Amino acid sequence: MEQTKEFYQLLEKGIANLSMEERGKLYRPCAISCVRKYVLKEMQRQFDECGGNLDQQYTKYGRSEYFFADIIESGHVYEIGYPRCFCPMVEQGLVKSAVHCECSRQSILFVLQTLMPEKDILVTKRHTVLENAKECRFRVVIT
Repeated sequence: MEQTKEFYQLLEKGIANLSMEERGKLYRPCAISCVRKYVLKEMQRQFDECGGNLDQQYTKYGRSEYFFADIIESGHVYEIGYPRCFCPMVEQGLVKSAVHCECSRQSILFVLQTLMPEKDILVTKRHTVLENAKECRFRVVIT
């Protein structure tokens, strides 16, 4: 197990040297795989139930033990995230670098792009547990 941990830590160091675009391309397939089966289906169900209105969805479903969503500017700016890191790779101690949080950023981007394919969506990392924050928080701007 120590060799596996060392491998992932070396991999993370290499990924940290990549551009944001390259990191996104690298983490996107993993992010999609992680959220496709359950998270996307549940977010789609909530979105449909709320008439395709993200503000209504986040007002109704924006607080749980797994997820939070704050409406910063109605219809346009949100801050969403997780009260702790739920990544199995982190929970197993395989990854420790905040560079891995690109996977979460990509998963949020994928879900929102699937829900609203006609919109331009920008997701930026605010802070994460892997950066010693209390929570993982991402800013979402929709135009």
